[in-house]
Amino acid sequence: MIKKSVALLFFAAGFVAAQAQSIKQIIVETKDVSLVFKVYSNNRVYQTYFGKKLANTAEYAGLPTGRKEAYITGGMEDQNEPAIKVTHTDGNPSLLLQYVADKQDKQGDMTETTIELKDPKYPVEVVLHYQAYEQENVIKAWTEIKNDEKGALTLTNYASNMLHFDAAKYYLTQFHGDWATEMKEQESQLTSGIKVIDSKLGTRADKFQAPMFMLALNKPADEASGEVVAATLAWTGNFQFQFEIDEINGLRVISGINPYASEYHLAQGKTFTTPALIFTYSNTGKGQATRNIHKWARNYGVMDGKGTRVTLLNNWEATGFKFDEQMLVGLFDGANKLGVDLFLLDDGWFGNKYPRSNDKAGLGDWEANKTILPHDVEYLVKQAEAKGIKFGIWLEPEMVNPKSELYEKHPEWILKLPNREENYQRNQLVLDLTNPKVQDYVYSIVDNLLTKNPGVAYIKWDCNRTMSNTYSPYLKDKQSHLYVDYTLGLYKVLDRVRAKYPTMPMMLCSGGGGRTDYAAMKYFTEFWPSDNTDPVERVFIQWGYSNFFPALTVSNHITSWNKTASLKFRTDVAMMGRMGYDMDVKKMTEAEIKFSHAAVATYNRIKPVIFQGDLYRLVSPYEENRADLMYVSDKKDKAILFNYVLNKRYKEPFTKIKMQGLDAQKQYKVQEINLVEGAKAALQDNGKIFSGEYLMTIGVGITTGSAGQQSSNVIEVTQQ
Repeated sequence: MIKKSVALLFFAAGFVAAQAQSIKQIIVETKDVSLVFKVYSNNRVYQTYFGKKLANTAEYAGLPTGRKEAYITGGMEDQNEPAIKVTHTDGNPSLLLQYVADKQDKQGDMTETTIELKDPKYPVEVVLHYQAYEQENVIKAWTEIKNDEKGALTLTNYASNMLHFDAAKYYLTQFHGDWATEMKEQESQLTSGIKVIDSKLGTRADKFQAPMFMLALNKPADEASGEVVAATLAWTGNFQFQFEIDEINGLRVISGINPYASEYHLAQGKTFTTPALIFTYSNTGKGQATRNIHKWARNYGVMDGKGTRVTLLNNWEATGFKFDEQMLVGLFDGANKLGVDLFLLDDGWFGNKYPRSNDKAGLGDWEANKTILPHDVEYLVKQAEAKGIKFGIWLEPEMVNPKSELYEKHPEWILKLPNREENYQRNQLVLDLTNPKVQDYVYSIVDNLLTKNPGVAYIKWDCNRTMSNTYSPYLKDKQSHLYVDYTLGLYKVLDRVRAKYPTMPMMLCSGGGGRTDYAAMKYFTEFWPSDNTDPVERVFIQWGYSNFFPALTVSNHITSWNKTASLKFRTDVAMMGRMGYDMDVKKMTEAEIKFSHAAVATYNRIKPVIFQGDLYRLVSPYEENRADLMYVSDKKDKAILFNYVLNKRYKEPFTKIKMQGLDAQKQYKVQEINLVEGAKAALQDNGKIFSGEYLMTIGVGITTGSAGQQSSNVIEVTQQ
């Protein structure tokens, strides 16, 4: 009785809009998804619906409003978590947002809806933005907060978006991990109270927790069934997701910048723009939600999302820090033998007073080491071009070693507490990108390199540490701005880089999977998902990332991390993304080089389907000792199926693989490819022709190896 009374009192006192008269309806919609708001006579905006688009939009008018205010404010009658909380210049800690206006602007496939809200007592305005992508069924939402008070407005909470749900149960899939164990999947049922997923790392969004989630309504969803919301925050700094179930089982999801240690003082006349939440809805399972986001990413979210990607050979596994000019030129021959497009020079090529001979010195001094590169980077570029390959290079421009000329010359450019001992990760500190002079310097690192060496064709941009023991000399008494302004400073640098070098391919790397968000990815062609290149581990890591990122954004290198796995297995795993090598080619046998050269050629032929095709995850490695995934072209005339057997047990049976995404009426030839010379195809009925209906209903069988072994198969499916 007490619980019911409290709920009713709360409802009656705080949410009279349910009894008020609706004066306006605002519909944000795509081809299949609708997000609906109502304005009531109290001039407040409420979310009334989010889900499958109804054919008769007039029926939205009959939906109840309840207590789902679109962007709940703190300090007023609502006693749950707010989307925004402010303190005015007079000390008043409340905000009331009332409807002022809304408008819609259609630009091709995208329609942007803006809802303008304003406090009736204070000159504070909030504008809710929703971009609806028609064909992709994706909504991109963010918020603008405008201050016209005579003084600074203090922002304590400033979420990007708030969504409300009414379901019997809620099941959250989150992604977590650490260095070399990124993107582990975990599903749990939400219960009463608040579940928080966040990060406090400063230089990146994820490492321990990833800035993305899937939410299933009523029951757990699988790949092909169930109601699912998939969402990810486009922000390269600290993030926070809050999932709060209230006393009447309603769920509110608040997404945005983590307010931890980030109280923001918004000056008079200024506007604060939050990062965007990118989300989609599917009533046919997780797979469709993934395909929606992939399609949006290729069309709008990733640099050159409709283009191709280079294959490359990296020197790190072969040389580490121990190399010189002639050794590197010799490695170019290995790139030629493999048939890749580009040679990537990794860490260790710079520093003179403090040579970068290990990870303890030189970071910040971006001049070629004259001892190991007497003819500078330009010589390497020309030598690579002479051998018919492109040349790329590694940078870590946001970081500094204490043992460097930069540290000696500009201690005021470094994030560190003034009265504490320095705290290191990988023997380095973070440069203060809140400082415009540091932004200029970081930009100059890239600009000077590319101006001096116009033949450089690829950059690997690394970031090997998070923030700790952090203090900005530049911000002085506004230290709570640090986490936000650092990220904004990074974007300013990247904006300048892209303005001058709009087509340069760049990999986003952060000590493994530490920067995997769509704010950063508009500047980068791909990201490095993990330093862990063990192919068995990679199947799980790549599976996790595949929920939100298309294959052409995920960099996969073939290395010697797991020497018990065959070269074919390592290669097949790497093919499920942007493939490259990080091996000492001189230590490879002639048979291995021959196989790899043929594999690169095969990969180049099939990668358009992998990069641009729709992904169907068929069998999860979390459920069986195998993983099966396939990519299907938009026209459904080609498909590539990957089968990975991870650790077969003695006499373990595997069912036939039932394909998805094909045209049931079309005829397809199935052919195993990327075989080792002389090896027999493991695909049963190899080379035969079947209908799409047969392949999706009956499936194909694959003969597996002995117990304890890993094996892999790449199956090409071609319309006849």
